[in-house]
Amino acid sequence: MKGFSFVSPRKNSMEVTYLEMEVVSMPKLKTHKGLKKRIKISAKGKVKRPKAGKGHLMSGKSGRRRAHLRKKTGVSSAFNKTMTRALRGS
Repeated sequence: MKGFSFVSPRKNSMEVTYLEMEVVSMPKLKTHKGLKKRIKISAKGKVKRPKAGKGHLMSGKSGRRRAHLRKKTGVSSAFNKTMTRALRGS
């Protein structure tokens, strides 16, 4: 019944039945495009994100620290639910 409208045969009547009302669906929620570009979701549904702190001033950081910053890290279970909901658009 999505997008269904029915014209009443009673032109001057003030009575409106359920079938005479136009059924309108809610607008679709959009995917958060910025988040979509920054994270990946694993096969099990875990959210993987890049580590912070590697935008600049890398020369002052040790090689071991830079290597660890290159790896992806997980997101907490509470925030995981929020992020997947933003990506799903619901």
